[in-house]
Amino acid sequence: MPMSQPASAPIPATKILGIDPGLRITGFGIIEKQGQQLRYVASGCIRTPPDAGLPERLKVILNSLREVIAQHQPAEVAVEKVFVNVNPQSTLLLGQARGAAICAAVLADLPVAEYTALQVKQAVVGNGHADKEQVQSMVQRLLALTGTPSPDAADALAAAICHAHGGQGLGNLATRGFRVKGGRLI
Repeated sequence: MPMSQPASAPIPATKILGIDPGLRITGFGIIEKQGQQLRYVASGCIRTPPDAGLPERLKVILNSLREVIAQHQPAEVAVEKVFVNVNPQSTLLLGQARGAAICAAVLADLPVAEYTALQVKQAVVGNGHADKEQVQSMVQRLLALTGTPSPDAADALAAAICHAHGGQGLGNLATRGFRVKGGRLI
């Protein structure tokens, strides 16, 4: 009697939440990875009230992302790192929005990976200096979307895609855990 091979178990799907933090607009995007296949789940933008003070804006970001996490139950989170801006005050404010986003993930006991904009663009477009339109177009193609996502949602989806690929950039160069200085990984 020939021995039959055991049926291989299907590869489990993993939901990944990507976040593009911003004080006025925080983009979020959720994808599902199964093997090498990526599938779009949801995306959108969290808009804070323009007349609200900083604490209220941070509360909106935190609570809104907690709702997204509760609704979609991602297993992992990818957040875009803050780049140092010409205006230190803008960098500080963006860092606080990013902190609120990370807190939403940590409060849900989710692991958080961080990627620079260069790493995200490299992983999605193949060019670390791609413009927003190129990122939107590639995200649309990679996830087979019928329409173009907004710039903030596309950046969040791109962060999730970057994470799904293990932070791999051009030539499958692993970029997770490295810093970028002057456009180079260090």
